[in-house]
Amino acid sequence: MAKQNIIKVQDVRIQVISEKNKDYVCITDMANAKENQSRAADIIKNWMRNRYTLEFLGTWELINNPNFKVVEFDHFKMQSGLNSFVLSVSEWIEKTNAIGLIVKKGRYGGTYAHSDIAFEFGSAISAPFKLYLIKEFQRLKEEETKRLQLDWNLQRTLAKINYQIHTDAIKENLIPSQLSKNQINKVYANEADLLNMALFGKTAQQWKNENPVKTGNMRDYANIEQLVVLSNMESINAVMIHKGLNQAERLTELNKVAIIQMKSLVNKLIKNLK
Repeated sequence: MAKQNIIKVQDVRIQVISEKNKDYVCITDMANAKENQSRAADIIKNWMRNRYTLEFLGTWELINNPNFKVVEFDHFKMQSGLNSFVLSVSEWIEKTNAIGLIVKKGRYGGTYAHSDIAFEFGSAISAPFKLYLIKEFQRLKEEETKRLQLDWNLQRTLAKINYQIHTDAIKENLIPSQLSKNQINKVYANEADLLNMALFGKTAQQWKNENPVKTGNMRDYANIEQLVVLSNMESINAVMIHKGLNQAERLTELNKVAIIQMKSLVNKLIKNLK
């Protein structure tokens, strides 16, 4: 559906619609500024008969419309100026495939012209009317620009808020917590649970107790970043075992590694979201 606006020129309400990102002004409304509504169609027809008008319309179409039928345009131009020559807007559109003028029925009914052409038609009303029309149209476009700027700023602000919420959620759920002294001092005989504690902050049994309905183990529900860090930690843990570090010492170091590596991976993930 066409987007509609109203501008007021010398106490005359004129409809402006947007079609395919182009602005069209109702020249039927404009014609009412010169004569009563019953004469508006005749004013437009008389304007269309003028040779200068046809040359203007044809030139506009040649510039803006690659599908404009030039042969038909030349035919009309040759007849213009003759007393017998009559050309309606509908006929002009149908025969030449013109896009500068459109005819609307129903709610926004009337003849509309692209703003370039509408300004030219303003001369057929009066010079002051044309100038006031241009001024009001410019005011309308300035208001639309300001409104779009406000909408853009609002969308940008909302995007920032949503982005912050997203990144906070990632940080809170992916980066491991630093283990307490009690957790570190506790001996975990199972080396797999040592890695689980360092990365996930809980043993396999603790996870199972918290998730009785889920099948498998906590590693089955880990994301790709956690699995990458877990693989790295297995290698690091093997080196520390060869060095003779006890479980408490290794757990402390592995927890530090998990936090550092997950932060690095999460920062890259967040950067990719921007």
